[in-house]
Amino acid sequence: MSMAANVSGAKSAPRPMTKEEKRVILDPNTRAIFALLAFAAGFLVRPFGALFFGRLGDLIGRKYTFLVTIVIMGASTFLVGLLPSYATIGWAAPVILIALRMLQGLALGGEYGGAAVYVAEHAPPGRRGFYTSWIQTTATLGLLLSLLVILTIRVNMGEAEFAAWGWRIPFLLSIFLLAISVWIRMQMQESPAFKKMKEEGTGSKAPLSEAFGQWKNARIALIALFGLTAGQAVVWYSGQFYALFFIQSSLKVDLYSANVLIAWSLIVGTGGFIFFGSLSDRIGRKPVILAGCLIAALTYFPLFGALTKAANPGLAAAHENVKVQVVADPATCGSVFDPVGIRTFTAPCDIARRTLATQAIVYTQAPAPAGTPARVTVNGKDLAIDASFAANLAKEAVAAGYPAPGDARIVKVGFFSALTNGQSLTVIAILTV
Repeated sequence: MSMAANVSGAKSAPRPMTKEEKRVILDPNTRAIFALLAFAAGFLVRPFGALFFGRLGDLIGRKYTFLVTIVIMGASTFLVGLLPSYATIGWAAPVILIALRMLQGLALGGEYGGAAVYVAEHAPPGRRGFYTSWIQTTATLGLLLSLLVILTIRVNMGEAEFAAWGWRIPFLLSIFLLAISVWIRMQMQESPAFKKMKEEGTGSKAPLSEAFGQWKNARIALIALFGLTAGQAVVWYSGQFYALFFIQSSLKVDLYSANVLIAWSLIVGTGGFIFFGSLSDRIGRKPVILAGCLIAALTYFPLFGALTKAANPGLAAAHENVKVQVVADPATCGSVFDPVGIRTFTAPCDIARRTLATQAIVYTQAPAPAGTPARVTVNGKDLAIDASFAANLAKEAVAAGYPAPGDARIVKVGFFSALTNGQSLTVIAILTV
């Protein structure tokens, strides 16, 4: 704007926003929620995948169903590596990502159930638990392999390059695993049970209606779904996938160390699948499943608390000793949960709570009289919620006892040094349990 315009008070017409300015810049909390939602999208369609491909397996056989599911799963994984960025195609990028995740979930729903049936039909009497337990190890070993690939790429190319385009490499490399998997499955033979059904002509022509059209069968399926597998899924994904997210986002452990710790816990804990699978052959499936779910229900909260104290003891101490309050008129505080990232938070109360969550600061909320400006107190010291609030909060939190970024008390390890450090060994032990 020219000096003459300033003097006269005239304002120039606002220029159109550039493409870069139109982009939605999401805060860390929303990005984390988006990441979890993208991961969760595949779970929504898994039951449908199990039903569809399970029926297909009963009609055309396990082998050819396996080929279909692995091609769908592998192709959708590879296409993630080719996905244009948000800057290029806008909101179409996350929509396509969710669609690809749902394709993965659909195929995996059929893949996992089909694998369990195929292996069980090959297992000798009294060894079905042992044989099918190896299926469980494949998911864990797959996660371990992916962590090792990502760590290798990050170390060799640096964080900036990895964030820009290097994240695509693991997805693109998956095409080679797809080719190997297709070749292996082409060599497979049909299961003895399916061959016998085909030879005798006793195969079902309407497996879904026979399985779920009668209440006697549908009841068993519903009990298995909600009484067994739902609990198992919560235990498994909370202990492995969410644990990685938790130590990175909430405990502020650097990404490399977090991946190393999870990798070692997977290496140590994978044998447990084989042990408990074999145990189920001797004492039954039900006691093993119920005991596992009960132990998880009783120990997960204490274990995550112990994980906080072990991985970031300074943060755990601050949570106990530093008193932080958001003092605001309740009428001015809305919900800060925004899973689709479309809300704009302008109320000081909401800004304060989102900033506190981003910095992993535990707080309580206290009501204030109507019309009172919202504020945050750190051990009794007031902080105004203004443009510099985030920086001031970080400074006061550190002064009160919260660990600064890079604090020496936060666990930090290399791949092999993780086995020589007492703190990291404690973290690995907790993650393994």
